[in-house]
Amino acid sequence: MDATLRLAHPDDAAAVRRIYAPYVEETAVTFATTPPSVDELETKLTKTLEQYPWLVCERGGEVVGYAYAGPLRERDAYQWTTELSVYVDADAQGVGLGRRLYEALLTVLDRQGYASAYGVVTLPNPASVALHERLGFERVGLFDDVGYKHGAWHDVGWWRRRLTDPAAPDPPRPVTALSEDQTDDALSR
Repeated sequence: MDATLRLAHPDDAAAVRRIYAPYVEETAVTFATTPPSVDELETKLTKTLEQYPWLVCERGGEVVGYAYAGPLRERDAYQWTTELSVYVDADAQGVGLGRRLYEALLTVLDRQGYASAYGVVTLPNPASVALHERLGFERVGLFDDVGYKHGAWHDVGWWRRRLTDPAAPDPPRPVTALSEDQTDDALSR
């Protein structure tokens, strides 16, 4: 598989939109009902990258997948916990790119000092459940009939993975504070 991972930058917004829009329009995987604009995604990328990693996967010079982390909640006491997302272009699925993106994302988050990562999965979604569980996430919650999209109610499951020992509460470092060696090593896995 000739694919490389790197930190995203705001001009990846058009590629991110191209990948994300079909999930919004055709599935209940995301509860968004309108794809964000390229400008909205540029803003989101810029804001996310101030503290959290946003990774993209390129194959043949084209972005074919991405994964990012963000805050679980906005209150200060949640700062050691993060929520993750991963999306892979339909034409690039089934070859392990989502797993590579998630593994690299988890490595970067661990190096930043985050204690836990959460994945939120619209159910049913056996592929996403399998990905989380293969990577050591445990299901910790289920919200029945929490979202209504495409004419049906959908359940949402929450999966959690411990990253670092939560007994050492130094605030997590921004992704920009990691050395290039620290991020390059995580992305080359």
